[in-house]
Amino acid sequence: MKENGAIEYKWFTNSHQQWSLGNHETFALQIADATNFYITEKNRNDIKNGSILRLTTSPYQTALQLHERIQSSSMDAKLEALKDLANASRDITFAQEFINLDGISLLTQMVESGTERYQKLQKIMKPCFGDLLSFTLTAFVELMDHGIVSWDTFSVAFIKKIASYVNKSAMDTAVLQRSLAILESMVLNSQDLYHKVAQEITIGQLIPHLQGTDQDIQTYTIAVINALFLKAPEEKRQEMAHILAQKQLRSIILTNVIRSPTPVNDEMAHQLYVLQVLNFNLLEDRMMTKMDPQDQAQRDIIFELRRIAFDVECEPNSGGSIEKRKSMYTRDYKKLGFINHVNPAVDFTQIPPGMLALDNMLYFAKHHQDAYIRIVLENSSREDKHECPFGRSSIELTKMLCEILKVGELPSENCHDFHPMFFTHDRSFEEFFCICIQLLNKTWKEMRATSEDFNKVMQVVREQIMRALSLKPNSLDQFKSRLQNLSYTEILKIRQSERMNQEDFQSRPILELREKIQPEIMELIKQQRLNRLCEGTCFRKISSRRRQDKFWYCRLSPNHKVLHYGDLEESPQGEVPHDSLQDKLPVADIKAVITGKDCPHMKEKGALKQNKEVLELAFSVLYESDEYLNFIAPDKHEYCVWTDGLNALLGKEMTSDYTKTDMDTLLSMEMKLRLLDLENIQIPEAPPPIPKEPSNYDFVYDCN
Repeated sequence: MKENGAIEYKWFTNSHQQWSLGNHETFALQIADATNFYITEKNRNDIKNGSILRLTTSPYQTALQLHERIQSSSMDAKLEALKDLANASRDITFAQEFINLDGISLLTQMVESGTERYQKLQKIMKPCFGDLLSFTLTAFVELMDHGIVSWDTFSVAFIKKIASYVNKSAMDTAVLQRSLAILESMVLNSQDLYHKVAQEITIGQLIPHLQGTDQDIQTYTIAVINALFLKAPEEKRQEMAHILAQKQLRSIILTNVIRSPTPVNDEMAHQLYVLQVLNFNLLEDRMMTKMDPQDQAQRDIIFELRRIAFDVECEPNSGGSIEKRKSMYTRDYKKLGFINHVNPAVDFTQIPPGMLALDNMLYFAKHHQDAYIRIVLENSSREDKHECPFGRSSIELTKMLCEILKVGELPSENCHDFHPMFFTHDRSFEEFFCICIQLLNKTWKEMRATSEDFNKVMQVVREQIMRALSLKPNSLDQFKSRLQNLSYTEILKIRQSERMNQEDFQSRPILELREKIQPEIMELIKQQRLNRLCEGTCFRKISSRRRQDKFWYCRLSPNHKVLHYGDLEESPQGEVPHDSLQDKLPVADIKAVITGKDCPHMKEKGALKQNKEVLELAFSVLYESDEYLNFIAPDKHEYCVWTDGLNALLGKEMTSDYTKTDMDTLLSMEMKLRLLDLENIQIPEAPPPIPKEPSNYDFVYDCN
């Protein structure tokens, strides 16, 4: 029977069938089970060519057979069946059929109880036991990945068994990988299972897996940590972060993963990015907390900032009148750069960054005291309009850093953008702030900014930070040194070089302007080439013996109608007059310009032995029927000038590299000059609308 251009053959169980094709070649195929096999034209050719074809059963039949085979009493048969099951489970059609046969329950039972029976054999057949468990877990993972069965259906016994494989100090690599993958999926797909897994697995039990050299195991381990971190309730996340710090997870990851001799692959980079985001998300609570101006503990932090900066005792009830103390506080808070000089606590009611900005300022004041005092005193001694307000800058900078690092946002599923430097310090965000606040002060001075320029300075600082981060520095010190090379002057240079390549210069109006200008530039280049031909050039003659001791000169007449040329005894010191050149070639007689190996003087006997440089400098002028004027240019520049000039005389396109370079340079300069008045102005894609015509044309302009 034919169906869709194929011939259907029905095979019978455990039978040897013979059949013939076209030229009566006979093939014997042993079929294990009843199969519907479609012989297409490709299959027919494969069989004729002696290729081995594997006849497969239907998904239901395959699922039924494997369901029976994995329950075999023979260890070898069971192992082979589980291996086939692991491969077949990738197909969703087969997975559906196997799951319908209650296959998932069978596998979980084998994990919970069945494998214990084989553990008795582990000592005498350890490799076989590892493979058996590995293929069982692989099949389970593949089947569950199709999303057909809910993760909430699994028992505590199964979870405990999987967790036990992770907690063992020595476990088969494949089994450990699958176990970690199962735990990650459980945590991510079920809040109920998260609590059960969290009771069985601790960070301390996972850390040894990071200290090995297998990057796949390390990746799965970090994935489990991320899953536990991500699904932890709000009250547990800070506690978990404290545990991570206690277990020195950061330094272990830095040493054994990021600085490992093995390059970080994409999946590991993604997991490190997720861990980085989750760590920064711990700052969200402080970022979204407003300061309470009536809270004395919070106000004491501001007093501490004042004390460190000006080395004074902040005792509200110490001597002096209340008005005098208020005046003194107001003066100091102004020097500290707060917007509200009377009550600076109000500055921290904006969210974001809320209390996180105050935390950063206090960290900077305590851990980088010299830099903090220098910045405050330096700005307080400037004119009011030129001072860089430390308080306002810190608040806006903290907000900017939270935006750059996406604090409070969930990690992206496809992002790999982790930064190694954030794994080099326990307080990486605070240290990041300390570097950036000093950068802001430096940039402010370089820009000679005033208070009106505050937003412009922040834009430049953002660009400096983003460019330094894009270089992926390995440490905070390296990040700091990269910023040193990104001064305001350097940023201006980068902006200028990028401006010609930005989207505005690829917009339709700009492209139309380029097309309009291009013929003018090409005509300018053409005139330059012809002027150079009029000046003339001295060429060397190469004899059959290749002695380069004779010269000849060629130049174009001022009216561009005749080529004058003649021999010289020696190289001239300047231009050679037309009168001294005896030979003439009218431009009207020139038929073509030939270059390279096609030139007749490159085809002469022995000429092919000339080196490649001479070949690249050779060109000839064909005139009359078979007469040639042969040239070998002194250098590449003269070669381009003459070939371009001769082509221009013939009305042909100038195609040399020199012309392309000149075109790019001159066109770029002309575009910059014409667009100079439009700097920082957005050029629209579409032209502005043409005004409507007037109702009548009965008007004149009175010149008097």
